[in-house]
Amino acid sequence: MVEVDAYLDEAEALGTREIGFTGGEPFMNRDMIGMMRSALRRGFEVLVLTNAMRPMRRFEEELMAIRLEHGARLTMRVSIDHHSQAVHEAERGSGTWDKAIAGLRWLSDRGFRLAVAGRRVAGESEPAARAGYQRLFARLGINADAASTTALVLFPEMDATADVAEITESCWSILGLSPDAPMCSSSRMVIKRKGAPQPTVAACTLIPYDDQFVMGESLAHSATRVRLNHPHCARFCVLGGASCSG
Repeated sequence: MVEVDAYLDEAEALGTREIGFTGGEPFMNRDMIGMMRSALRRGFEVLVLTNAMRPMRRFEEELMAIRLEHGARLTMRVSIDHHSQAVHEAERGSGTWDKAIAGLRWLSDRGFRLAVAGRRVAGESEPAARAGYQRLFARLGINADAASTTALVLFPEMDATADVAEITESCWSILGLSPDAPMCSSSRMVIKRKGAPQPTVAACTLIPYDDQFVMGESLAHSATRVRLNHPHCARFCVLGGASCSG
């Protein structure tokens, strides 16, 4: 917690608005509840990306207390990899659908500010995917609007080996986008690798183990330009328009 608090202090001094917690599964970290409380006490908006399965459910009592105290600034984003059980379990494993849906319903029934992270499979349009999730939410009684790009964040399929267009500076005007659009223009990820003596700052949640995206040990020193040198940069962020933030 000492390391986390130091980064939260620095983020507060830099004027950061939102703190996100992700994994893997963030509730595998025994200090997760403490980290959430520490961020919320400082006034941050907090986004937690979770699978909503057993690790999260261990903390039901603590999560309810946090919701009652800070619910307006806390968003729980649940990973449901597709609106169909078959595709979700092809990604997550057999038996994961029922557990994830149960966790999603638990959060919704108890009034948490809720979002869902999903995927579009190859050949599936965004309107078709959103319609599929809306049918799922209606069937389950989930308090989420699949038409909202914040309530339902749809990620494209990610295959680092597949060909993807190279992003150059001229692409911004061609695509009608700003270089400020990708998350790495304004966000950073703090990670501590197993066995490492201290945390490091990375440019992106998707590629934290690629050394070219390691930005040093402080948030202030990480405020430099990021070169979009990975296939995920084009497929996921620029062309896919996806974002891990709230």
